[in-house]
Amino acid sequence: MRARLFRPSSPGVTRGSSRVAAGLLGSRVTRGHEGSGRWRVMLAAALLCLAFITPAAAVRPDEVLPDPAQEARARELSKELRCMVCQNQSIDDSDAPLARDLRLLVRERIQQGESDREVMDYLVARYGEFVLLRPTWHGANAILWLAPFAVLVVGGIGLFVAYRRRAASDSLRPTAAAEPLTPEEETRLRAALGEPSSSEQPGDVTKV
Repeated sequence: MRARLFRPSSPGVTRGSSRVAAGLLGSRVTRGHEGSGRWRVMLAAALLCLAFITPAAAVRPDEVLPDPAQEARARELSKELRCMVCQNQSIDDSDAPLARDLRLLVRERIQQGESDREVMDYLVARYGEFVLLRPTWHGANAILWLAPFAVLVVGGIGLFVAYRRRAASDSLRPTAAAEPLTPEEETRLRAALGEPSSSEQPGDVTKV
């Protein structure tokens, strides 16, 4: 018996199957695009949230002054004062107990009617200018401001002097010895200078 190949009963069956397969494939592709688009939207939203996240201040609710204007002044002053424990943070950002004490002291002086300058002067007189995140420009502090630039200038001058000295020593260094003359070149040189050649010896001259 010969094996018979399966053939659809009508061409319409084949076309209908093709349409069904194309529809299934299209729906899968559409779902894939929708899924990737959803992930993109979620990722963009997460990045947007991270962009607006700011470090929380260390100020506690019980420290906040009832007067918003005074509280704003206290916050601005606290950003200019150094935490004596953390040193690289302002007292507005530090959680150290000493930073909290300084924040309370600033608010206390403000409530007493002192100006911003009076509050800062009081803290400087009590703790020294190290309490300021940005030291003032006078006295010994000027040296601290100028020290980095002075180091750069001195270093640049030192490099320039070292380069000049090396260049001078290289120019005074003797060059490599020249190659010796060949006998023919030596003969020509002696002839040009009017000197006897090396082959001619004084003892070889015969007396007449």
